[in-house]
Amino acid sequence: MYSAGVNAAERLIESTRDLLWERGYVGTSPKAIQQRAGSGQGSMYHHFSGKQELALTAIRRTAEEMRARAEEQFSGPGTPIERITAYLRRERDVLKGCPIGRLTQDPDVMADPLLRAPVDETLGWLRGRLAGIVAETGTKLDPQAVAATIVATLQGGYVLARAAGSPAPFDQAVSGLLSLLTD
Repeated sequence: MYSAGVNAAERLIESTRDLLWERGYVGTSPKAIQQRAGSGQGSMYHHFSGKQELALTAIRRTAEEMRARAEEQFSGPGTPIERITAYLRRERDVLKGCPIGRLTQDPDVMADPLLRAPVDETLGWLRGRLAGIVAETGTKLDPQAVAATIVATLQGGYVLARAAGSPAPFDQAVSGLLSLLTD
C-alpha cells in the first residue's frame, strides 16, 4: 500500500482522502482509515485529535491539489476559450466523480462548518477563476453566471456519468457546454 519511507501522518491523510472520495465522511471510520494506512489507533491520535481534524486536513489537501491542477489549465497557453476547454477536457476519473463536489452530497460534511469551509472555498475559487477567464473573452454575458454554469455542468456531468455507469454523459455535457461557449 505505502512504501516504508512514507510517515504515518502522511499515510493517514492519504488514506482518509481516498476513503472520503469512495465512502463519504460517515462511511470513513477511524478503523477503516487505520487499516488502509497500516497505522494503529495510537499513531492516528498522536498526529490528529480525531476523525474531524484528520478529515479536515485531507479535505484541505484535496482542495489544494484540485486548485493547483485547475490552475495548470487556467494559466496555460491559448485563448480564454482554449484554456477553459483544456480544463474541461483534461483527464479525469469521471465515474468516481469530483472529490470535492462529492462532499457536497455528504450531510455530515455540509452540517459541519469546519469541514464545509474548504469545499465552499474551493468551489468559490473555481467559479471566480473561471469568471475571470470568461471576462477575458469580452463576452456580453455575465462572467459570474457563465462561470457558475460551467461548474454546474461539470458537477452535473459527473452525476450523469455515475448514474449511467459510463463517461459518455459527462463527455456529452462538456461538448454541449463548449458548443454554447464557442457559438
